[in-house]
Amino acid sequence: MTVNQIAEQEPFTTADGSTIRSILDRTNAPVEEQSLAEATLPPGGSTERHYHLVSEEFYYILSGTGLMELQGKKQEVGPGDAILIPKGDWHQITAGKNTELKLLCCCAPPYSHEDTYFS
Repeated sequence: MTVNQIAEQEPFTTADGSTIRSILDRTNAPVEEQSLAEATLPPGGSTERHYHLVSEEFYYILSGTGLMELQGKKQEVGPGDAILIPKGDWHQITAGKNTELKLLCCCAPPYSHEDTYFS
Protein backbone atom coordinates (compact mmCIF):
# COMPACT_ATOMS: atom_id res chain seq x y z
CA MET A 1 0.00 0.00 0.00
CA THR A 2 1.24 3.46 -0.87
CA VAL A 3 -0.05 6.48 1.04
CA ASN A 4 1.62 9.83 0.37
CA GLN A 5 1.03 13.14 2.15
CA ILE A 6 1.03 16.16 -0.15
CA ALA A 7 2.76 18.28 2.52
CA GLU A 8 5.75 15.92 2.35
CA GLN A 9 6.20 16.39 -1.43
CA GLU A 10 8.70 19.00 -2.62
CA PRO A 11 7.19 21.55 -5.02
CA PHE A 12 8.84 22.07 -8.41
CA THR A 13 8.17 24.05 -11.57
CA THR A 14 6.99 22.09 -14.60
CA ALA A 15 7.92 22.77 -18.21
CA ASP A 16 4.68 24.79 -18.64
CA GLY A 17 5.51 27.14 -15.75
CA SER A 18 3.16 25.93 -13.01
CA THR A 19 4.36 24.97 -9.54
CA ILE A 20 3.32 21.46 -8.64
CA ARG A 21 3.60 18.88 -5.90
CA SER A 22 3.51 15.33 -7.20
CA ILE A 23 1.09 13.44 -4.99
CA LEU A 24 1.54 10.08 -6.75
CA ASP A 25 3.82 9.51 -9.74
CA ARG A 26 6.81 7.45 -10.86
CA THR A 27 9.16 9.41 -8.58
CA ASN A 28 7.42 8.59 -5.29
CA ALA A 29 5.29 5.48 -5.82
CA PRO A 30 5.17 2.30 -7.91
CA VAL A 31 2.98 4.09 -10.49
CA GLU A 32 2.58 2.66 -13.98
CA GLU A 33 -0.43 4.19 -15.76
CA GLN A 34 -1.13 7.68 -14.34
CA SER A 35 0.06 10.54 -12.16
CA LEU A 36 -1.63 12.90 -9.72
CA ALA A 37 -0.33 16.32 -8.73
CA GLU A 38 -1.51 19.55 -7.16
CA ALA A 39 -0.72 22.67 -9.22
CA THR A 40 -0.74 26.26 -8.01
CA LEU A 41 -0.74 29.49 -10.01
CA PRO A 42 -0.38 32.92 -8.37
CA PRO A 43 -3.02 35.60 -8.99
CA GLY A 44 -2.93 36.51 -12.68
CA GLY A 45 -0.39 33.76 -13.40
CA SER A 46 -0.78 31.27 -16.21
CA THR A 47 0.78 28.18 -17.66
CA GLU A 48 2.53 28.47 -20.99
CA ARG A 49 0.24 27.32 -23.82
CA HIS A 50 1.22 23.73 -24.63
CA TYR A 51 0.07 20.22 -25.50
CA HIS A 52 1.00 16.61 -24.73
CA LEU A 53 1.38 14.03 -27.50
CA VAL A 54 1.09 11.00 -25.21
CA SER A 55 -0.79 11.98 -22.04
CA GLU A 56 -4.48 12.67 -21.61
CA GLU A 57 -4.99 15.08 -18.73
CA PHE A 58 -7.71 16.02 -16.23
CA TYR A 59 -7.75 19.27 -14.26
CA TYR A 60 -9.94 19.50 -11.16
CA ILE A 61 -10.25 23.00 -9.67
CA LEU A 62 -9.85 23.02 -5.87
CA SER A 63 -9.85 26.76 -5.13
CA GLY A 64 -9.71 30.11 -6.87
CA THR A 65 -11.04 31.02 -10.27
CA GLY A 66 -9.46 31.15 -13.68
CA LEU A 67 -9.80 31.05 -17.42
CA MET A 68 -9.28 27.73 -19.21
CA GLU A 69 -8.32 27.79 -22.89
CA LEU A 70 -8.57 24.54 -24.82
CA GLN A 71 -8.03 24.46 -28.59
CA GLY A 72 -8.87 28.18 -28.82
CA LYS A 73 -12.10 27.96 -26.79
CA LYS A 74 -12.14 29.80 -23.45
CA GLN A 75 -14.27 29.23 -20.36
CA GLU A 76 -14.29 30.58 -16.81
CA VAL A 77 -13.58 27.84 -14.25
CA GLY A 78 -13.83 27.57 -10.47
CA PRO A 79 -14.01 25.13 -7.54
CA GLY A 80 -15.62 21.82 -8.43
CA ASP A 81 -15.02 22.12 -12.18
CA ALA A 82 -13.38 19.14 -13.90
CA ILE A 83 -11.75 19.64 -17.30
CA LEU A 84 -10.81 16.95 -19.82
CA ILE A 85 -7.72 17.77 -21.90
CA PRO A 86 -7.35 15.21 -24.70
CA LYS A 87 -3.83 14.36 -25.81
CA GLY A 88 -2.69 16.62 -28.63
CA ASP A 89 -4.99 19.52 -27.63
CA TRP A 90 -3.39 22.93 -27.06
CA HIS A 91 -4.25 24.28 -23.60
CA GLN A 92 -3.50 27.00 -21.08
CA ILE A 93 -4.99 27.98 -17.74
CA THR A 94 -4.78 31.44 -16.18
CA ALA A 95 -5.58 32.32 -12.56
CA GLY A 96 -7.98 35.16 -11.80
CA LYS A 97 -6.32 38.52 -11.11
CA ASN A 98 -7.17 38.53 -7.39
CA THR A 99 -6.92 34.88 -6.41
CA GLU A 100 -4.45 32.02 -6.34
CA LEU A 101 -5.63 29.07 -8.44
CA LYS A 102 -5.15 25.57 -7.03
CA LEU A 103 -6.02 22.46 -9.00
CA LEU A 104 -5.41 18.74 -9.24
CA CYS A 105 -3.81 17.41 -12.43
CA CYS A 106 -4.12 13.78 -13.42
CA CYS A 107 -2.16 12.49 -16.43
CA ALA A 108 -2.39 9.08 -18.09
CA PRO A 109 0.23 7.93 -18.84
CA PRO A 110 2.13 9.79 -16.12
CA TYR A 111 3.29 13.38 -16.68
CA SER A 112 6.77 13.90 -18.09
CA HIS A 113 8.60 17.08 -19.12
CA GLU A 114 9.52 15.33 -22.38
CA ASP A 115 5.83 15.06 -23.36
CA THR A 116 5.22 18.83 -23.04
CA TYR A 117 5.35 20.72 -26.35
CA PHE A 118 5.19 24.45 -27.10
CA SER A 119 4.52 26.44 -30.28
